Amino acid sequence: MRKLLKTITIALIPLLTLAACRHQSKEEEANLENVADIKKNADHITKEIYTDDFGDQLELTINETQNTVTVRLDGKTYELKKNDEMPEFTATDAFYQFSDVRGEVTFLKRDYNMVLFHHKKAKASSSDTKMASY
Repeated sequence: MRKLLKTITIALIPLLTLAACRHQSKEEEANLENVADIKKNADHITKEIYTDDFGDQLELTINETQNTVTVRLDGKTYELKKNDEMPEFTATDAFYQFSDVRGEVTFLKRDYNMVLFHHKKAKASSSDTKMASY
């Protein structure tokens, strides 16, 4: 009986050591987490919030790396693809269109040409510069 127990223990020790060596070390796990963080931070993301005359807020998140735009309005989220063919900044999908042309932000439903949100950015005042008259 003792011989059998000794044989089993001797056979199990190398198996357990082999299994222990196969597990990733904590340093390797930390390095893998850092790589994942770097990939997340590699995207160039900008966020803006616009408020229209009625008090509605539109939250805009632009991912420059993936050319995607996320629009949040009235508790709903819309994922749009940035369109380089249109003038200035425009993003569209099959149903919605977002545009920021010359300071006018517009979010509309394409099928009905129904404006869901419109905001005009305030222009910088040029009252500081004076023109000379002769």
